[in-house]
Amino acid sequence: MSNDKEPISVMILDREYQFACAAEERAALREAAELLDGRMREIKAQGNLMALERIAVMAALNMSDEIIKLRKEGVTRVETVDQRIRMLADRLDDALAESID
Repeated sequence: MSNDKEPISVMILDREYQFACAAEERAALREAAELLDGRMREIKAQGNLMALERIAVMAALNMSDEIIKLRKEGVTRVETVDQRIRMLADRLDDALAESID
């Protein structure tokens, strides 16, 4: 992995932004910019003629809310899987104990 940062341009809501990033991060940056551009366009299309800054803040808040919900779902999912594994391990222990007796 190279730490050499190279310039990259992305378009977000018809404005060009320049960033410097490592070559292996370029695809992820482009994908993130495309996602943000799409979200900002959705907000703009709702008809309220908001300033670019307000559109960006609304998009950031919406995406932050999604991230928080996904994190909570991930924690719940991990807890459920852990609980099932413990239950299966207990059943396996019980079955092995019965076969020894």
